[in-house]
Amino acid sequence: MTYQIIDIHPHIISDDETRYPPAPLFGKRSEWSKERPTTVETLIAAMNDAGVAKAAVVHSSTTYGFDNSYVVDGCNRYPGRLAAVGSVDVLQPDAPAVIRDWVERGLAGLRLFTGGSTKEFDPSELDDPRSFPAWDLLAQLGIPMCIQTGPVGLPQVTALAKRFPGVNIILDHLGRPDVLDGPPYAKAQSLFDLAPLPNIYLKLTPRIFDDVKKGQASAESFFPRMVQAFGADRLAWGSNFPTSPGTLSEILATAQAGLASLSEDDRAWIFERTAQKLYPALA
Repeated sequence: MTYQIIDIHPHIISDDETRYPPAPLFGKRSEWSKERPTTVETLIAAMNDAGVAKAAVVHSSTTYGFDNSYVVDGCNRYPGRLAAVGSVDVLQPDAPAVIRDWVERGLAGLRLFTGGSTKEFDPSELDDPRSFPAWDLLAQLGIPMCIQTGPVGLPQVTALAKRFPGVNIILDHLGRPDVLDGPPYAKAQSLFDLAPLPNIYLKLTPRIFDDVKKGQASAESFFPRMVQAFGADRLAWGSNFPTSPGTLSEILATAQAGLASLSEDDRAWIFERTAQKLYPALA
């Protein structure tokens, strides 16, 4: 069996700050976006070097706030190879209209950024009723929503998945579980509690591949547990390049080594098929 490699979590930053001026969410720009800016051309070159066929490129909220211009313009230059995932302020009354406008420009997915590199997580906006019209529209349009949060936000994620079963929710970085206690991973129980919700998908990113090397955790015990709970068809690989250190080739090699204990069919889902299910433009 052969399969393509699809990355659902790289980022791009323009080198033209006049055309694409930084306006970071929460007012503080992320250090990585200043230290390791990666244009769409640089990403394509890195993908070529690493053997990554396609990517769903995630908008950098800590660089551009809610202005998705660069991720949309950049991905539109490589149709069929790149798909754009952007951010919209879903609490605003005009959010549905704004989403429609971005989708018409080429947006293939959305992302809620509730915290991370520049701010503590605040999950309060996730289940704010003001956001529900935007979620209703996503269900109509068949557009997935990525959510960046930690364990503190999983109750809200659960509520959203139940309220909007027609929206595929993709949890960035697995929701950052604590896995250092090792099997049966009791400290990550809130993550495994999401398994019965069929519209919740999970991104396997460098963070988890690092964490399974620490404490009592191991790749050989954790990833099969994830597949058993969720199914490989709800797991997808994301590089977090260039936010995570290393070349794209190195990041991919680490992921491939970490998933080596899985079957080839499971790896085909994680590296290709789940991404195509979530983002049909990459099929």
